[in-house]
Amino acid sequence: MQTVGLTWQHSGEVAAVLTVVGGGLALSKQRWVRAVGAFARETAVIGVLYSLWHLAGEISVTGADGAFQRARWIDRLEHDLPLPSERSVQQLILGHRYVVEGANLYYAAMHLTMMLTFLIWLFVRHHDQYRPVRQVMAWTTLGCLAIQLLPVAPPRLLPGIVDTGLIYKQSVYSSGLAVDQLSAMPSVHVAWAVIVGYYTWRISPSRWRYIGPAHAVITILVVVATGNHWWLDGVVAVIVLSICGWGVYGVRTVWRLGVVRWQGRNDPAETTPPASPELAGAAQP
Repeated sequence: MQTVGLTWQHSGEVAAVLTVVGGGLALSKQRWVRAVGAFARETAVIGVLYSLWHLAGEISVTGADGAFQRARWIDRLEHDLPLPSERSVQQLILGHRYVVEGANLYYAAMHLTMMLTFLIWLFVRHHDQYRPVRQVMAWTTLGCLAIQLLPVAPPRLLPGIVDTGLIYKQSVYSSGLAVDQLSAMPSVHVAWAVIVGYYTWRISPSRWRYIGPAHAVITILVVVATGNHWWLDGVVAVIVLSICGWGVYGVRTVWRLGVVRWQGRNDPAETTPPASPELAGAAQP
């Protein structure tokens, strides 16, 4: 059963329509209409990133032999690291059909759903935080896609790892080496889930904010248990996210400091030093 049907072309077309519609609504005099237009344009950004994600996977298919060599290298490297093997994690669920089916469904359905839900919540409830977080998400995704142009096969395509989606007819991929199958490194699933988890916990004052970190943990376990990603796929994704987050918030901080200093130089009240008490007393009649 194919659970994801949007191709990169369809995603791009949807993004283009949303951009046009959002631009038209922005001309309205009614505030709520302009808000809908702004949301449409922001959704278009997600559509573009989703389209690029699929396109990067399609381009990476050109290097199948190198993809399997790099996957075997990652497998050997992980043996030297203090990480449980993907096989051992998968063995924990293989004997439980409903758990496996639930993991397959979570992998297929919750990746985009949780990100959209998170961005809607952020846009509506914490709009002042929306733009920098969206910038972090966009740059992280683009960084991951750039690395994915170097194809890496996922664990499920190597001997010893079960393709759980294929067994229960829940695979989001068609038979053969289809789009995205060789773009495992780094994991956009993990990158987006950690973004949702971290910023939900950091921004929300609600007692329900633990849902974000829970989603991140579940996603990391699911992508490994279903054989779709290596541990290192997630590690590299978090490194890319950390660099992009530091870049976005670092630039914003430097910009704000520069604006404050510029305003200070142009404000006489800020630049003129206060008179000393002695001079002030001497000046009185």
